[in-house]
Amino acid sequence: MSVSTGRTSLAAETPTVKVGDPAPDFTLGSHAGEEFHLADKRGTNVVLAFYPYAFSGT
Repeated sequence: MSVSTGRTSLAAETPTVKVGDPAPDFTLGSHAGEEFHLADKRGTNVVLAFYPYAFSGT
């Protein structure tokens, strides 16, 4: 993996999640200013869609 100048990669510090492993808990801010906690959704199906370049201007 290459990293552009001026950006920091935390990939080496991030634990790997394998298929079948439970997702680690996390919190995200919503567009409405609320917080989403994955722990609140345990036992339900959750689909996450990531758009890494959606707001980067590239």
